[in-house]
Amino acid sequence: MELIEKLQWRYATKAMNGQKVDQDKIDTILKAISLAPTSSGLQPFEVIVITNTELKKEIQKVSWNQPVVADCSHLFIFAAWDTYTEARINRVFDLTNEIRGSKDERLENYRQKLLSVYPQRDEEENFQHAARQAYIALSQGLSAAAFLGIDTTPMEGFEPEKVDQILNLREKGLRSCVMMAVGYRDIENDRLVDQKKVRKPIDEMVTFIN
Repeated sequence: MELIEKLQWRYATKAMNGQKVDQDKIDTILKAISLAPTSSGLQPFEVIVITNTELKKEIQKVSWNQPVVADCSHLFIFAAWDTYTEARINRVFDLTNEIRGSKDERLENYRQKLLSVYPQRDEEENFQHAARQAYIALSQGLSAAAFLGIDTTPMEGFEPEKVDQILNLREKGLRSCVMMAVGYRDIENDRLVDQKKVRKPIDEMVTFIN
């Protein structure tokens, strides 16, 4: 039940107090993000972690001026691959072979299957697919932070093209898709601190088919 209690505790924090999160806790959140499941294990995204005050303020200007962007301890930018390429796919499979110390025929066949499909698809379709994988990792990062007693705010409220320009993401073959502010809630100024969490009843959300 501890996990559920932590998830009940967390909410999308609207005001943060600027207190720094210890690096070991940030590292744990990043490790949890890296362990998130992704389609075909490709992990088609990168995470840019920003602590620079001026840079956070610059990004805040193109993020609906949300205070947590500037006031958080660490700002995580999830940037998905702009498309799938042969080089990117091969890198993942080559790494798998390197770590496992051998080649698996079934895995090699699967590599060829992906190479025959993904690079040929429309780039926007590929980006949207990659972005969905980043969202899975975001969710795992939110849960890990909650388990550590650290506040977070997931955000789509920003102008991706401008964030991409600020961070030169397009030149790296990346596009920002979602952000996560990490820090500690400002109890005096966050209007949601004492609000009850509202969720649909489980029986309205879940259908069991036996």
